[in-house]
Amino acid sequence: MVAKQLGEILGLGTPELIVILVILLLLFGGSKLPQLAKSLGSSMKELRKGMQDGDADKKQQANHSNTEEKA
Repeated sequence: MVAKQLGEILGLGTPELIVILVILLLLFGGSKLPQLAKSLGSSMKELRKGMQDGDADKKQQANHSNTEEKA
């Protein structure tokens, strides 16, 4: 599922993702690949959290400015 989403974002198909995976496997080896995937996953999680926090801040500022205009 993540690979499909990543492929859609970057405009890559299944063959391209397989080639990238093989290159990563050759560069990092089988033992380092799970650590790399875990690190990438946690980075994506933090990025999403930061984006959600930023959206929440914007909404809060918009609501605050709207209440000031009414007063």
